[in-house]
Amino acid sequence: MGRSQETFGKKEREKKKQKRKEAKAKRKEERQANSDPKGDNITYVDKYGNFSSTPPPPADKVKADDIVLGVPKKEDRMEEEEMEVERKGVVTFYNASKGFGFIKDKATQESIFVHNNNLTEPIVEQNMVSFEIGKGPKGPIALKVKVLRN
Repeated sequence: MGRSQETFGKKEREKKKQKRKEAKAKRKEERQANSDPKGDNITYVDKYGNFSSTPPPPADKVKADDIVLGVPKKEDRMEEEEMEVERKGVVTFYNASKGFGFIKDKATQESIFVHNNNLTEPIVEQNMVSFEIGKGPKGPIALKVKVLRN
């Protein structure tokens, strides 16, 4: 007959492994028995960013959707009142065959897109015009463009 596959060293390693497993289970049971049912390691943050150990009242809870990360885009900062104000500028580029161009705003020195659908009368380059600003798909656009002088 052949020799047994179990050696003295294997048996000792298995005994040690079993003892460690039992000790771990015992420590786990002790932790569960001594732990606070509510949990003592919870920290709450109020709407001002201060830490506390008590939960905030339900009315003061902050929703994740209300948190704004970063700086709002320039278009988002423009208020409706500002858009309604009539502005003045100079036509810096206009292509009549394609039907679009750009107006340089006198107040902000910003270049604003203009399309021939938003013109009340024909314009050419270097015309002084008055216009209103609106939101376009790619940024601000000029609306209700009127020629002030040639």
